[in-house]
Amino acid sequence: STGAVKMQPKAEELKFVTKNDGYVHIHPSSVNYQTRHFESPYLVYHEKIKTSRVFIRDCSMVSVYPLVLLGGGQVHVQLQKGEFVISLDDGWIRFVAASHQVAELVKELRCELDQLLQDKIKNPSMDLCMCPRGSQIIGTIVKLVTTQ
Repeated sequence: STGAVKMQPKAEELKFVTKNDGYVHIHPSSVNYQTRHFESPYLVYHEKIKTSRVFIRDCSMVSVYPLVLLGGGQVHVQLQKGEFVISLDDGWIRFVAASHQVAELVKELRCELDQLLQDKIKNPSMDLCMCPRGSQIIGTIVKLVTTQ
């Protein structure tokens, strides 16, 4: 049999891009150092250090919906080259949505979650699972994240 088989990169070859530092690598002491493939190309991390090169530690893979719903910054929807793009962090992180309706629904869900969290901060005794609005928003997010 002939042909080439794509090989997974070695742990030391795997790299990610950050907005401020360019390429970063997973630190050899990290639990994820030996992981050679992530289902999502996005990682969140707790610590970034520079020794021989820039490393991240305490990292976890994150899927698109949790990143859009729980990530920092404003969510924007734009039409670019015929595709509806959801962007975060002033356009640095971008996702193509299946349709304009999907993009707007995701943006609205993020706005609703942000407002719900603001309400909880103002009223810490509020039970988010018992209030109808909170229960509906949380239920929708759980369903979306677990079925993506």
